[in-house]
Amino acid sequence: MKAHFGAGFTALVAMIAAIAGCTVLDGYDDLPWDDTEGLPDSPTRDRSPKVSAVPPPPISGGTLLVTTDKAFAIAADPDRDRISIVDLVRSRVHGILPLEKDDEPGRVVEGAAGSVHVALRRGGAVVTIDLATKKMHRRPVCPAPRGLAYDASTDLLHVACAGGEFVTLSWDVAAPPVRELRLDGDLRDVVVEGDSLLVSRFRSAELLVVAKDGTVVERIRPLAYIPGALYDGANDTREFAPAVAWRTVPLPGGGVAMVHQRALVTPIEPAGAGSYYSTDCRQSVIHTAVTVTRPLHSEGHPSDLVLSRHGVGGIGVGVLPVDIAVSPDGLSVAILQAGSRDLVVTPLETLEREDGIERCALAPDQDRPFIGPSGEPIAVSYFGANKLLVQLREPPGILKVSALDGVKFGMIELPGESRLDDAHALFHGNRGGALSVTCASCHPEGHEDGRVWNFQPVGPRRTQSVSGGVLATMPFHWDGDLGYFTGFMEEVFVKRMGGSLPDGEHLDAFAAWLDTIKSLPRSKPADEEAAARGEALFNDPTLACATCHSGETLTNNQTVDVGTGKPFQVPSLRGLAARAPYMHDGCAATLHDRFGPCGGGDRHGVTSALAPAQIDDLVAYLETL
Repeated sequence: MKAHFGAGFTALVAMIAAIAGCTVLDGYDDLPWDDTEGLPDSPTRDRSPKVSAVPPPPISGGTLLVTTDKAFAIAADPDRDRISIVDLVRSRVHGILPLEKDDEPGRVVEGAAGSVHVALRRGGAVVTIDLATKKMHRRPVCPAPRGLAYDASTDLLHVACAGGEFVTLSWDVAAPPVRELRLDGDLRDVVVEGDSLLVSRFRSAELLVVAKDGTVVERIRPLAYIPGALYDGANDTREFAPAVAWRTVPLPGGGVAMVHQRALVTPIEPAGAGSYYSTDCRQSVIHTAVTVTRPLHSEGHPSDLVLSRHGVGGIGVGVLPVDIAVSPDGLSVAILQAGSRDLVVTPLETLEREDGIERCALAPDQDRPFIGPSGEPIAVSYFGANKLLVQLREPPGILKVSALDGVKFGMIELPGESRLDDAHALFHGNRGGALSVTCASCHPEGHEDGRVWNFQPVGPRRTQSVSGGVLATMPFHWDGDLGYFTGFMEEVFVKRMGGSLPDGEHLDAFAAWLDTIKSLPRSKPADEEAAARGEALFNDPTLACATCHSGETLTNNQTVDVGTGKPFQVPSLRGLAARAPYMHDGCAATLHDRFGPCGGGDRHGVTSALAPAQIDDLVAYLETL
């Protein structure tokens, strides 16, 4: 913050960090390319928007690995579809490995000696790389691979997929999968825990404990958080629920640390000006938090794992926690927050016994630029007891930082074309306004957080996705009350989020970038014949499903009363399988539940006469959309 952020704000953040026993490393200001000339103070500065020739995908985070011997850093680059191998001994690039267009590499894990594995998030595969020869071998696994874990005791690689597939691969890159399971959808990270596997789910922040035989024997979820007392001493009865587990990593000695968001469950009053943010982070509707789950050898716990403490672990500064790294001794963690572009380094013990939200009161930073010139961080990793590496997506590079005092002592620049994009930065950072919430906070990776927010006096509203061509689904919001994009930005980005309205060119650029966000790759149906029968039912005019859900986006963009209380906007069905819960108020936990009491009856598709088996077929088809 030294060069571009207000001095008072910097001092206040430092004071809060000191109280909480943590170090806030922010701004990345003294990089060699740090130059403020020509940069805007807000989205409305009189200049043309910066638009990347290739639209960068939304940030997923967690794309950096340091090998066990500290010899190499492996950086997956989803913006440029490549993998960079960096020689840490000589501080230079060892190799750049190009991938196929739209592969979007993600998680990286070390395998057997001299090899690493990288998940291709949109490429439907895992690549195994021999670091000595830099040769890659591509193995298909599932349409949307996410988490990876290598089990050295069995020489097996476990792959978790967004569609719910869980695939185990052997050391033999030419061999078929050892095992293929179907777990719950929205899988994220994998951690080996003895004979069990811990698999996180992205939006729900749930941790599945998978036994050796492939069965889910336990589900562990971060607990609700109730602040307690406000700064003025009044009782705070609000409640926050866990959401969006960006990254889950193993702890030395067993267990995991999960960095996630937690979202307000209590009604937001009113649903108007400033309702999404506050200059006091305790009042924000979304917090950053870390939940630690450690082994506990006791009866009644099939996995021997329990949450270490109830209602603690909040981080009182920053937004959009896309990555977390654990120090080699397991005593400290570094949390990278892409929205505020900062690092928080803190003792793990502090997060287990205290909550940083309890004593935080951040002042607004009026000097924050719309686009920071100093690099956009997406991943962090330790490469020594007190040394950190931070991967920058733009400009591409790896920054060396001291975990003790935040001093930057080196930079390894990676070659590659620029992916600087104002719209991408606006989506992830809200750099024109209060930095307690960003677009990506509720729309992680350009989709949605799976939350049902209670807006007063409007009522409960489930977050809608912005992927898959959102502009073609106007008017916006469940009530269909926002008929054009500028009005949407005025209502949500400015009024509710506290941002500054971009000018016309920037608005056009933002809308155009939003329309590049793709839906999740679709998984193959478990029963293709059932899905085919369901498709026939869906298109049967007597059922009238396709009357409203038609065209490329599977919506007629009308606002219709389907028996659920009042007229609501017909949502697109693209990517439906990944969007539970369903309906405007989230009353249907599953697609089967949508055909139950809360679904509106025959005013919402004439399905009451269908047999249970036919409903199963219809659901099987809907999950393929």
